Amino acid sequence: MKIRLTTDTDSFDATLNNSAAARDFAALLPLTLTLTDYAGTEKVSDLPQKLSTTGAPSGTAAQAGDLAYYAPWGNLAIFHKDFRHSEGLVKLGAFTSGIDQFAAHDGAFGVTITTAD
Repeated sequence: MKIRLTTDTDSFDATLNNSAAARDFAALLPLTLTLTDYAGTEKVSDLPQKLSTTGAPSGTAAQAGDLAYYAPWGNLAIFHKDFRHSEGLVKLGAFTSGIDQFAAHDGAFGVTITTAD
């Protein structure tokens, strides 16, 4: 499934995979979140509900551009830098372009996530 992340100034496209967690995430759309930077590596936000991790590996390493769900905290993580293997991290999909531009957003900022045609 293709999704679009829209800030006040930009739009970014991503594609979700076919995991149970990604399907649960897609069911929440449209969704408006406030993202903040975490550890200079990712933008994060709490989600309104937990996502299913059925069938997901126990963890994964993230690459720049990955959209992921961090199950222990119940949050969305959008990685703009590669990150080591983390238990509880479930990949939801990835940006198709623009991760560097997305990463340039400073401080807390709003994003609306919708399905894209």
